Amino acid sequence: MAVFPASSPAATAGESLIEEVESALTDRYQTTVPQPVRRALGLRKRDRIRYAFRANGEVVLQRACPEPVEDDPALAPFLALLQEDIAAHPERLLPITANLAGRLQELVGGIEVNLDAPLPGDDDCAGDLATDVTV
Repeated sequence: MAVFPASSPAATAGESLIEEVESALTDRYQTTVPQPVRRALGLRKRDRIRYAFRANGEVVLQRACPEPVEDDPALAPFLALLQEDIAAHPERLLPITANLAGRLQELVGGIEVNLDAPLPGDDDCAGDLATDVTV
C-alpha cells in the first residue's frame, strides 16, 4: 500500500487532500480496503461499501447503510416454543414484583453499556468483552 501526500496530482481544484492511499487488484479484481480507509469510514468485518460515480469521472467510496436484516432463522421457532410453553403452563408466568425489580437494580444498576461500541470479531479474545463496560 502506498500513501501519497496532499500534493498528489489526484487532488482536484479547490480541494486539499489529507491523505491518499492505493491498493492493488488481484487476478479476480479483488482488493483489500487499506486500513486508513477502513478507519476513516468506520468499516468492520462484513460491512458493505458503496461506490458513487461522479460526472467528472471520480468514484467515491462510502460506507453503505446496512440493509434491514431479515429475521433470524432461529427466532421464529424459539418464539413458537415460548408461545406453546406459555399456553401449556400459564402458572409459570410470574409478575415482576417490586422486590424483584429492586434486586435487579442492585445487580445491574451501576453498569453502563456502550451500545455503539463494536462487537468483538471472531478472532478477538472473549476477555475483551468487558472493556467497554463501566461499573
